[in-house]
Amino acid sequence: MDVGNVFSSYMGASEENMRRSIRTAESLSPCVLWLDELEKAFAGASGSGDLDSGTTRRVFATFLTWMQEKTRPVFVVATANSIDSLPPELLRKGRFDEIFFLDLPDLAARRAIFSIHLERRRRNPTAVDLDALARATEGFSGAEIEEVVVAALYRAFGDGERELSSDDLLAALAETVPLSVTMREPIAALRTWAKDRARSAS
Repeated sequence: MDVGNVFSSYMGASEENMRRSIRTAESLSPCVLWLDELEKAFAGASGSGDLDSGTTRRVFATFLTWMQEKTRPVFVVATANSIDSLPPELLRKGRFDEIFFLDLPDLAARRAIFSIHLERRRRNPTAVDLDALARATEGFSGAEIEEVVVAALYRAFGDGERELSSDDLLAALAETVPLSVTMREPIAALRTWAKDRARSAS
């Protein structure tokens, strides 16, 4: 469910869109309902009444009530980048039973991510030094590793359409500043928050 698309400029349409989405999920049950970047839709739901005549609060209340009282087998999973901006009533047991923290990938995961993105682009992962690349990308996210692979492929193609090498990947790495560096303080704060409040998904 793209929660952002639930909201409409017409009076009462947002609430009806949420009810229709819930009915659709229940009609497909048993199923998994995935809500991506939940905080973009419901952050500040408890205090938005002055801005949108209470639409966000009503949509949020409908969703909360359904999560609490649903009888059909719909397993709800959501992602959030800023969980601290979500209303606390959304996070309590009975609605979301577990909160998992997905940290940046470790050494083994980074190695696997390189392998996946090289194979996806029809390159042989064994032709490059995956161990060296994994060590060099500490603090990189999976998306950043993918962009390193893409940038390295452009470099190799622009240099006479030759085959990709470890040097191309390392050069692309040297030109990349990961988000863990750019946003070091907020990420450290998130890790501190998650340490005692969430289960590790790694």
